Amino acid sequence: MSFGVLGDLNWLAVVVSVVVYFGIGGLWFAPVAFGKQWQEAIGWTAADEEQATPAVMYVVPLLTCLVTTVALAMVSEASGTDTFGEGVVLGLVAGLFLVAPALYVTGFFDPRKPKPQTWIGITAGYHVVSILVIAVILAVWT
Repeated sequence: MSFGVLGDLNWLAVVVSVVVYFGIGGLWFAPVAFGKQWQEAIGWTAADEEQATPAVMYVVPLLTCLVTTVALAMVSEASGTDTFGEGVVLGLVAGLFLVAPALYVTGFFDPRKPKPQTWIGITAGYHVVSILVIAVILAVWT
């Protein structure tokens, strides 16, 4: 694989996948889903919420969704992933075997989090589900 694969990407599929990834995060971390538990897991307080810069709270996650989606699209294109089933496999491999273990180590060795295992479960769950969904979108939208 080379960076030349960037020219072969379906950029509309990439943009839609970025929006889907970001949107799943908006739902996942909403108070009606896992937002309250996630905030408790990291020790987030009302004071933290007041100090949060709204633009940064949205722009940084959006940019990370973009970077991850472009990388996944490159792997999908380079590996010839172009069916629903192949998208599922790519999403599971990337989510369960790359992202989740990295997040596990990050959470495991952060003693400042009041509930590190909860943080790991919620955060890794979000990325595994999102990466699975966008891998399928990227695979079938060729």
